[in-house]
Amino acid sequence: MKPLPFDVEAEVLARYQAGAKTVEPSLCCPTAYDADYLALIPAEIQAKDYGCGDPSRYVQSGETVLDLGSGAGKICYILSQKVGAQGQVLGVDFNDEMLSLARRYQPEMAEKLGYDNVRFLKGKIQDLATNLEAPGEILIPDASVDVVVSNCVLNLVRPEDKAQLFREIWRVLKPGGRAVIADIVCDTAPTDAIRSDPELWSGCIAGAFQAEDFLGAFIQAGFERVEILERREEPWRIVDGVVFRSMTARADKNPALKRACCG
Repeated sequence: MKPLPFDVEAEVLARYQAGAKTVEPSLCCPTAYDADYLALIPAEIQAKDYGCGDPSRYVQSGETVLDLGSGAGKICYILSQKVGAQGQVLGVDFNDEMLSLARRYQPEMAEKLGYDNVRFLKGKIQDLATNLEAPGEILIPDASVDVVVSNCVLNLVRPEDKAQLFREIWRVLKPGGRAVIADIVCDTAPTDAIRSDPELWSGCIAGAFQAEDFLGAFIQAGFERVEILERREEPWRIVDGVVFRSMTARADKNPALKRACCG
Protein backbone atom coordinates (compact mmCIF):
# COMPACT_ATOMS: atom_id res chain seq x y z
CA MET A 1 0.00 0.00 0.00
CA LYS A 2 1.49 3.31 -1.10
CA PRO A 3 2.15 6.04 1.49
CA LEU A 4 -0.48 8.75 1.45
CA PRO A 5 0.53 12.21 0.12
CA PHE A 6 -0.97 13.98 3.17
CA ASP A 7 -1.17 13.64 6.95
CA VAL A 8 -4.37 11.77 7.79
CA GLU A 9 -4.28 12.85 11.43
CA ALA A 10 -3.96 16.53 10.52
CA GLU A 11 -6.84 16.29 8.02
CA VAL A 12 -9.09 14.59 10.56
CA LEU A 13 -8.22 17.07 13.30
CA ALA A 14 -8.91 20.08 11.08
CA ARG A 15 -12.25 18.69 9.87
CA TYR A 16 -13.53 17.92 13.35
CA GLN A 17 -12.22 21.17 14.82
CA ALA A 18 -14.42 22.87 12.25
CA GLY A 19 -17.26 20.49 13.12
CA ALA A 20 -17.08 21.61 16.75
CA LYS A 21 -17.76 25.18 15.66
CA THR A 22 -20.23 24.69 12.81
CA VAL A 23 -22.52 21.70 12.26
CA GLU A 24 -21.36 19.42 9.43
CA PRO A 25 -24.38 17.32 8.36
CA SER A 26 -22.26 15.28 5.91
CA LEU A 27 -20.40 13.67 8.84
CA CYS A 28 -23.58 12.10 10.25
CA CYS A 29 -24.97 8.72 9.34
CA PRO A 30 -28.63 8.92 10.45
CA THR A 31 -29.09 6.98 13.69
CA ALA A 32 -32.00 6.68 16.12
CA TYR A 33 -31.11 7.26 19.76
CA ASP A 34 -33.37 6.75 22.77
CA ALA A 35 -35.35 9.97 23.12
CA ASP A 36 -35.50 9.65 26.89
CA TYR A 37 -31.71 9.90 27.16
CA LEU A 38 -31.47 12.68 24.57
CA ALA A 39 -34.00 14.81 26.42
CA LEU A 40 -31.41 15.88 29.01
CA ILE A 41 -28.57 16.52 26.57
CA PRO A 42 -28.01 20.11 25.34
CA ALA A 43 -28.99 20.77 21.73
CA GLU A 44 -25.49 21.96 20.78
CA ILE A 45 -23.96 18.63 21.77
CA GLN A 46 -26.58 16.70 19.84
CA ALA A 47 -26.06 18.83 16.73
CA LYS A 48 -22.24 18.66 16.74
CA ASP A 49 -21.70 15.02 17.65
CA TYR A 50 -21.15 12.79 14.62
CA GLY A 51 -21.68 9.05 14.49
CA CYS A 52 -23.09 6.04 12.65
CA GLY A 53 -24.61 3.87 15.39
CA ASP A 54 -25.51 3.66 19.04
CA PRO A 55 -23.13 1.45 21.04
CA SER A 56 -24.54 2.86 24.28
CA ARG A 57 -27.55 0.55 24.05
CA TYR A 58 -25.29 -2.40 24.95
CA VAL A 59 -24.08 -0.95 28.26
CA GLN A 60 -25.46 -1.66 31.74
CA SER A 61 -25.87 0.08 35.07
CA GLY A 62 -22.78 0.31 37.26
CA GLU A 63 -20.21 -0.32 34.53
CA THR A 64 -17.05 1.65 33.77
CA VAL A 65 -17.15 2.61 30.09
CA LEU A 66 -14.54 4.16 27.80
CA ASP A 67 -15.69 6.05 24.70
CA LEU A 68 -13.02 6.32 22.01
CA GLY A 69 -13.19 9.56 20.04
CA SER A 70 -15.80 11.05 22.33
CA GLY A 71 -16.19 14.27 20.32
CA ALA A 72 -18.90 16.60 21.60
CA GLY A 73 -19.83 14.04 24.25
CA LYS A 74 -23.30 12.85 23.22
CA ILE A 75 -22.57 9.15 23.68
CA CYS A 76 -20.78 9.87 26.97
CA TYR A 77 -23.77 11.75 28.34
CA ILE A 78 -26.12 8.97 27.24
CA LEU A 79 -23.81 6.46 28.93
CA SER A 80 -23.72 8.62 32.05
CA GLN A 81 -27.44 8.10 32.43
CA LYS A 82 -27.28 4.39 31.64
CA VAL A 83 -24.48 3.43 34.05
CA GLY A 84 -25.87 5.64 36.81
CA ALA A 85 -24.18 7.09 39.85
CA GLN A 86 -22.35 3.83 40.58
CA GLY A 87 -20.82 3.71 37.09
CA GLN A 88 -18.14 5.77 35.41
CA VAL A 89 -17.72 7.15 31.89
CA LEU A 90 -14.41 8.17 30.31
CA GLY A 91 -14.28 9.97 26.98
CA VAL A 92 -10.99 10.21 25.06
CA ASP A 93 -10.35 12.65 22.23
CA PHE A 94 -7.36 14.64 20.96
CA ASN A 95 -9.37 17.54 19.55
CA ASP A 96 -9.22 20.52 21.91
CA GLU A 97 -12.29 22.13 20.33
CA MET A 98 -14.41 19.03 20.90
CA LEU A 99 -13.06 18.51 24.41
CA SER A 100 -13.90 22.10 25.29
CA LEU A 101 -17.43 21.69 23.95
CA ALA A 102 -18.02 18.43 25.84
CA ARG A 103 -16.57 19.75 29.10
CA ARG A 104 -18.53 23.00 28.96
CA TYR A 105 -21.76 21.17 29.69
CA GLN A 106 -20.50 18.93 32.53
CA PRO A 107 -21.83 21.16 35.37
CA GLU A 108 -25.24 21.41 33.67
CA MET A 109 -25.45 17.65 33.14
CA ALA A 110 -24.31 16.91 36.70
CA GLU A 111 -27.00 19.20 38.06
CA LYS A 112 -29.68 17.56 35.93
CA LEU A 113 -28.63 14.03 36.92
CA GLY A 114 -27.69 14.65 40.53
CA TYR A 115 -24.27 13.09 40.07
CA ASP A 116 -21.10 13.65 38.01
CA ASN A 117 -19.64 10.42 36.63
CA VAL A 118 -18.07 11.65 33.35
CA ARG A 119 -14.46 12.64 32.63
CA PHE A 120 -13.15 13.84 29.28
CA LEU A 121 -9.46 13.07 28.69
CA LYS A 122 -7.07 14.26 26.00
CA GLY A 123 -5.32 11.45 24.18
CA LYS A 124 -5.09 9.52 20.94
CA ILE A 125 -7.24 6.44 20.76
CA GLN A 126 -4.40 4.37 19.29
CA ASP A 127 -2.21 5.28 22.30
CA LEU A 128 -4.37 5.12 25.41
CA ALA A 129 -1.35 5.09 27.69
CA THR A 130 -0.26 8.66 26.91
CA ASN A 131 -2.06 11.50 28.65
CA LEU A 132 -1.60 14.56 26.43
CA GLU A 133 -2.61 16.94 29.25
CA ALA A 134 -0.60 15.33 32.04
CA PRO A 135 2.69 13.96 30.65
CA GLY A 136 3.99 11.05 32.68
CA GLU A 137 0.54 9.97 33.86
CA ILE A 138 -1.11 6.90 32.38
CA LEU A 139 -4.26 7.93 30.55
CA ILE A 140 -6.10 4.58 30.76
CA PRO A 141 -4.47 1.85 32.90
CA ASP A 142 -4.37 -1.82 31.95
CA ALA A 143 -7.54 -3.84 32.59
CA SER A 144 -9.44 -0.88 34.04
CA VAL A 145 -12.72 -0.67 32.08
CA ASP A 146 -15.69 -2.98 31.60
CA VAL A 147 -16.70 -1.77 28.15
CA VAL A 148 -14.99 0.13 25.33
CA VAL A 149 -17.35 1.83 22.90
CA SER A 150 -16.75 3.96 19.83
CA ASN A 151 -19.06 5.59 17.31
CA CYS A 152 -17.66 5.99 13.78
CA VAL A 153 -14.11 6.87 14.84
CA LEU A 154 -11.82 3.86 14.31
CA ASN A 155 -11.86 4.46 10.54
CA LEU A 156 -10.24 7.87 11.10
CA VAL A 157 -7.01 6.42 12.50
CA ARG A 158 -3.97 6.27 10.21
CA PRO A 159 -3.55 2.89 8.46
CA GLU A 160 -0.18 2.27 10.12
CA ASP A 161 -1.71 2.77 13.61
CA LYS A 162 -4.79 0.56 13.31
CA ALA A 163 -3.25 -2.67 14.59
CA GLN A 164 -1.99 -0.83 17.68
CA LEU A 165 -5.47 0.69 18.13
CA PHE A 166 -7.06 -2.75 18.52
CA ARG A 167 -4.31 -3.90 20.85
CA GLU A 168 -4.96 -0.85 23.03
CA ILE A 169 -8.66 -1.68 23.22
CA TRP A 170 -7.75 -5.19 24.42
CA ARG A 171 -5.20 -3.82 26.91
CA VAL A 172 -7.53 -1.47 28.77
CA LEU A 173 -10.40 -3.95 29.11
CA LYS A 174 -10.82 -6.01 32.24
CA PRO A 175 -10.86 -9.81 31.86
CA GLY A 176 -14.40 -10.61 30.75
CA GLY A 177 -14.82 -7.10 29.36
CA ARG A 178 -16.10 -6.27 25.90
CA ALA A 179 -15.78 -3.79 23.07
CA VAL A 180 -18.88 -2.54 21.26
CA ILE A 181 -17.87 -0.57 18.20
CA ALA A 182 -20.04 1.16 15.60
CA ASP A 183 -18.12 2.06 12.46
CA ILE A 184 -18.28 2.35 8.70
CA VAL A 185 -17.38 -0.74 6.69
CA CYS A 186 -17.27 -1.52 2.98
CA ASP A 187 -17.84 -4.68 0.95
CA THR A 188 -14.82 -4.17 -1.28
CA ALA A 189 -11.57 -2.29 -0.71
CA PRO A 190 -11.61 1.50 -1.23
CA THR A 191 -10.09 2.46 -4.58
CA ASP A 192 -6.79 4.34 -4.90
CA ALA A 193 -8.79 7.44 -5.84
CA ILE A 194 -10.77 7.20 -2.59
CA ARG A 195 -7.66 6.61 -0.48
CA SER A 196 -5.93 9.60 -2.09
CA ASP A 197 -8.71 12.05 -1.18
CA PRO A 198 -8.11 13.81 2.17
CA GLU A 199 -11.74 14.91 2.40
CA LEU A 200 -12.88 11.29 2.14
CA TRP A 201 -10.46 10.36 4.92
CA SER A 202 -11.87 12.96 7.30
CA GLY A 203 -15.37 12.08 6.08
CA CYS A 204 -15.20 8.48 7.39
CA ILE A 205 -14.94 6.93 3.92
CA ALA A 206 -11.32 6.39 2.84
CA GLY A 207 -10.30 4.72 6.10
CA ALA A 208 -13.29 2.39 6.30
CA PHE A 209 -12.56 -1.26 7.00
CA GLN A 210 -13.67 -4.06 4.76
CA ALA A 211 -16.19 -5.89 6.93
CA GLU A 212 -14.17 -9.08 7.29
CA ASP A 213 -11.00 -7.10 8.11
CA PHE A 214 -12.88 -5.15 10.80
CA LEU A 215 -13.90 -8.36 12.55
CA GLY A 216 -10.50 -9.96 11.96
CA ALA A 217 -8.69 -7.05 13.60
CA PHE A 218 -10.31 -7.94 16.92
CA ILE A 219 -9.21 -11.57 16.63
CA GLN A 220 -5.65 -10.54 15.78
CA ALA A 221 -5.57 -8.30 18.87
CA GLY A 222 -6.47 -11.21 21.16
CA PHE A 223 -10.26 -11.09 21.40
CA GLU A 224 -11.79 -14.55 21.54
CA ARG A 225 -15.37 -13.96 20.51
CA VAL A 226 -16.53 -11.47 17.87
CA GLU A 227 -20.07 -11.01 16.60
CA ILE A 228 -22.03 -8.57 14.45
CA LEU A 229 -24.76 -6.85 16.46
CA GLU A 230 -26.12 -4.71 13.66
CA ARG A 231 -25.39 -4.33 9.96
CA ARG A 232 -27.40 -1.85 7.97
CA GLU A 233 -28.49 -3.10 4.61
CA GLU A 234 -29.10 0.38 3.24
CA PRO A 235 -25.79 1.97 2.17
CA TRP A 236 -24.70 5.19 3.79
CA ARG A 237 -22.74 6.23 0.70
CA ILE A 238 -21.55 4.73 -2.57
CA VAL A 239 -18.28 6.20 -3.86
CA ASP A 240 -16.49 4.96 -7.00
CA GLY A 241 -18.78 1.95 -6.94
CA VAL A 242 -17.73 0.99 -3.41
CA VAL A 243 -20.61 0.57 -0.95
CA PHE A 244 -20.16 1.99 2.55
CA ARG A 245 -22.52 1.14 5.39
CA SER A 246 -22.75 1.21 9.18
CA MET A 247 -21.98 -1.89 11.23
CA THR A 248 -21.83 -2.47 14.98
CA ALA A 249 -19.73 -5.33 16.34
CA ARG A 250 -19.04 -6.78 19.76
CA ALA A 251 -15.75 -8.41 20.80
CA ASP A 252 -15.20 -10.17 24.13
CA LYS A 253 -11.98 -10.38 26.09
CA ASN A 254 -11.70 -13.83 27.72
CA PRO A 255 -15.39 -14.72 27.14
CA ALA A 256 -14.98 -17.96 29.13
CA LEU A 257 -15.04 -15.75 32.22
CA LYS A 258 -18.28 -14.18 33.39
CA ARG A 259 -19.86 -12.58 30.35
CA ALA A 260 -21.85 -9.43 30.95
CA CYS A 261 -25.31 -9.43 29.44
CA CYS A 262 -25.78 -6.50 27.07
CA GLY A 263 -29.57 -6.46 26.87
